[in-house]
Amino acid sequence: MRTKERSKLTSIGVFYDGNYFLHVSNYYNYVHEQRNRISVAGMHKFIRNKVAEIEDSSMNLCQIVDAHFFRGRFTAKEASMKENQLYYDRVFDDILMFERVITHYMPMKKVNGRVTEKGTDVWFALEAYELAVNKRFDIVVLIASDGDHVPLVRKLNALGTRVMLLSWDFEYTNDHGENQVTRTSQDLMEVASYPLDMHSLIDDGLQDDDPVIKRMFVRPEPRIDPEVAVTVQENGSTQSEVLSIHDGFGFIVYPDNNLFFYYNDVSFPDFNELAVGDPVEFNVEENDKGETVAKNVRLVEQT
Repeated sequence: MRTKERSKLTSIGVFYDGNYFLHVSNYYNYVHEQRNRISVAGMHKFIRNKVAEIEDSSMNLCQIVDAHFFRGRFTAKEASMKENQLYYDRVFDDILMFERVITHYMPMKKVNGRVTEKGTDVWFALEAYELAVNKRFDIVVLIASDGDHVPLVRKLNALGTRVMLLSWDFEYTNDHGENQVTRTSQDLMEVASYPLDMHSLIDDGLQDDDPVIKRMFVRPEPRIDPEVAVTVQENGSTQSEVLSIHDGFGFIVYPDNNLFFYYNDVSFPDFNELAVGDPVEFNVEENDKGETVAKNVRLVEQT
């Protein structure tokens, strides 16, 4: 009977408080000694691994069947006033899309002179509860810290859905000498089935060289010679070098913002055989969003 129970798939729904996730990712990129951003793909592998460990199951039987990202967003006009903001927003959208994360954006509003994400938490809770009812997740994973999510977790508990909470506590002094504190609601931690102190898990994992924890971070961007030659060939294609390789996508050195490409944009060799610094030939095109990207990427065979 026990063996039969273990063979059942554990379905996981993941819900991101987007502003909180990006705040945490910025902390690791700019403040923490790791100096690198959190990888969405790496986060999902960590979640599946941790659920399998806690539920005494195998990772193959613990699958993320739904993932949702909620955040307030500036208008295109407002974002265009910030250097490269539109470009980086689109790059992150592409990452979420590749990881099959559904995005939910609400317009940022000014209240008493301050920009706020009014209404995002309510939308987050309603969507999470409705999807948990309709899709019958075994486990809902919340990447959040706000005590406003306590009623949601209590509702999920009433459904019999187990809740895993991924949260961080950290403190640092910013460049203006101001003390910045990020803390998780104690009430939220107490109602969650599996509250995880991510700051401790990550620090311990990095110290122990845990591969699951190490994969939670985007691979460091390599130091590329700024004089890398970017040349246009007679056939209209362009030659340059691979700047970075990530989980299913990469970037090619190209002025001014470098070029994004997907794994399925590589025609030779297989995407997984490409390495940082490889000379490549490609076509510069626009995708369906009007962004300049690299297509038909192929390795230049050196003689």
